[in-house]
Amino acid sequence: MPPPPRASKRLFFFGELVQECLFMSDSVQPETDDFALMAQVRAGREDAFRVLVERHRRPVLNFFARMGASHHGEDLAQETFVRLWNYRKKYKPSAKFTTFLYVLARHAWLDFVRRQIRFKLFTDRYREEIPASTDGGLGQLRRKLDVQAALDRLSPKLREVLVLAVHQGLAYDEIAEILRIPVGTVKSRVFNALSTLEELFHEDHA
Repeated sequence: MPPPPRASKRLFFFGELVQECLFMSDSVQPETDDFALMAQVRAGREDAFRVLVERHRRPVLNFFARMGASHHGEDLAQETFVRLWNYRKKYKPSAKFTTFLYVLARHAWLDFVRRQIRFKLFTDRYREEIPASTDGGLGQLRRKLDVQAALDRLSPKLREVLVLAVHQGLAYDEIAEILRIPVGTVKSRVFNALSTLEELFHEDHA
């Protein structure tokens, strides 16, 4: 996938889009489904695009927050929706809209990690083995463990699948299409992720 356009050349800015959603054309009804809206977006309808942005803004922000980029969520969401507009012609009507959207969001997130030169640190962090014996500091950290902290301790592959399945509510076949892996692999990663989280919570409350 080609890199996103430079900020100065973007057709839309995220904040402006959200504000413009309040002044949508009467020709586009908010209850119109995503499939119909994307057909209009493919034809260049900006009012239909604004409806999609408003509808999916919060789930996209939540996706980036769960992936550990909450402080950059607004920028990444903006980049995702800019890509959605720029690549609107590539959307195939046979595909589910959320599949297409989260492919774009995932690429935006991966590009963000690379730009921050954090990819290696990111993978190393989640691959570290937690010592069996705990000192006071680590024990205290575990006692304060919450859902996000637990997600942070999963491997990137397990975390990514769990976020898409549990927090974004996507079906296994949709996740498989987004990540380009077999459905069976998605199921096994979700199982492993949940098992790991259960172990972490047991450790935390032991």
